[in-house]
Amino acid sequence: MLKIRLRREGSRNHPFFRVAVSDSRRTPNGRVIEIIGHYDPKVNPARVQIDVEKYDAWVAKGAHASDSVRSLVRKLRKGGTEAEA
Repeated sequence: MLKIRLRREGSRNHPFFRVAVSDSRRTPNGRVIEIIGHYDPKVNPARVQIDVEKYDAWVAKGAHASDSVRSLVRKLRKGGTEAEA
């Protein structure tokens, strides 16, 4: 099964996340199929950039989004290109 989830990147005390499509049997930091966006919670307001068309395409193919990714996409659709998260 495919999952759309956050993958932590960045250094200590300054994380940022990539929104990645990967196999659910792999670790979150393992090999990914595709990177569809990123999320930086440390800037004010938080920067969210997700390719919503790719997200919709992966969900249509049967991928399951994590709760946090689903929440980010919902806020992004509500607020425009850069949404507060």
